[in-house]
Amino acid sequence: MEPGSAAPVPLKILIAGGFGVGKTTLVRSLSEIPPLLTEAGMTSASVGLDDTRAVPGKTTTTVAMDFGRITVDGGLVLYLFGTPGQDRFWFMWDELARGAVGAVVLVDLRRIDDCFAAVDYFESRRMPFAVAVNGFPGADAFTTDAVREALGVAADAPVLRMDARERGSCLSTLVVLAEHALERSLAVH
Repeated sequence: MEPGSAAPVPLKILIAGGFGVGKTTLVRSLSEIPPLLTEAGMTSASVGLDDTRAVPGKTTTTVAMDFGRITVDGGLVLYLFGTPGQDRFWFMWDELARGAVGAVVLVDLRRIDDCFAAVDYFESRRMPFAVAVNGFPGADAFTTDAVREALGVAADAPVLRMDARERGSCLSTLVVLAEHALERSLAVH
């Protein structure tokens, strides 16, 4: 940083959703630093708790959070916090959400029920969020309007398609979220 220049503005964004929807993949795709990942191997203790049928190759799970950083320019830095997906780890969400400007709720349409808790969480706290349908098999079978209706999200909440493996797709999702959060902020003030 040059002498006399202002420190960059930090913005905290949550990446949320159910188990195995791509939260860690999204943070990994976007972070300019090696992301902090709290992945642990799945053990027999998760049998009956974690449904891996839709993601049969999944052998790890986030047990605390994922963390990554994106420097937008000299004046703005985004801090990404990926939440754990299983309900047994939800006690951490309040702490992770503190100070966040918004959230991305990732959805796997093969298991749409898994994202209701995240949608409810952000709606009940009036936190701006965008619903991002991750590009799993069958995701294109439903229109954006059908997804919005199935989730019961407000008409002003963005619902979009993305692929958590592709950096450009993830960046576009964050831009939509940032614009939505700014619109909501301006409407309040």
